[in-house]
Amino acid sequence: MLGNTTQDETDRGQVGIGTLIVFIAMVLVAAIAAGVLINTAGSLQSQASDTGTETQQAVANQVEVVHAVGITAEDAEDNKYLSDIDLTIKKSAGSDVIDLTDLTVQYTSTTADRTLSHANVDLEQADLESFATALAENVQSGETSSGGDVAVGTDEGESLTSTEDRVVIRIDVSAIEESFDAENSLSEGESATVNIVDQSGAQYSYGVTAPATFGDKTIVVV
Repeated sequence: MLGNTTQDETDRGQVGIGTLIVFIAMVLVAAIAAGVLINTAGSLQSQASDTGTETQQAVANQVEVVHAVGITAEDAEDNKYLSDIDLTIKKSAGSDVIDLTDLTVQYTSTTADRTLSHANVDLEQADLESFATALAENVQSGETSSGGDVAVGTDEGESLTSTEDRVVIRIDVSAIEESFDAENSLSEGESATVNIVDQSGAQYSYGVTAPATFGDKTIVVV
């Protein structure tokens, strides 16, 4: 017959301390894991918010070309071509204010490819590397370079604040084409593509096509 077994009180305390240590370790691991998850979730939320805002701006902040004309010129052999292009633009409904000084214009034809930035100059001073802007109402009234004298260095024509605003962008096609050794700029029937990218990355593409014949016109719709 087996004798009675007695349990030492110290054994019971050691078991309790071991369990407590394991419990504390589990709590610490869980706390660390929770902290990592919270930080990761916060980072992902911030990134998702930024991405959503940028995507919304890229979709909503659009410019539109409402009218486009080309200015004709003649070479030494009396062959006509487009020397400049004027694009009248507006901002689409729902867009934020569009800063035209941050705009970039990509001109692409079969013979030339050039990215242009904004220059705070008169329309006729658009060149190989930059485009110029002016309020459309000034262009129509002859108060710009086309008719003579618009003030240089003003902020007129440098932003689109409402859907009613109209601004003319002038591109010096001759300078661009000549830099690629093209014989003439855009001749009759030839075409090019103009991509307008605003500060949010939104892009608008416009196809420019010279008329099949210029006739005696100095300005033609393109």
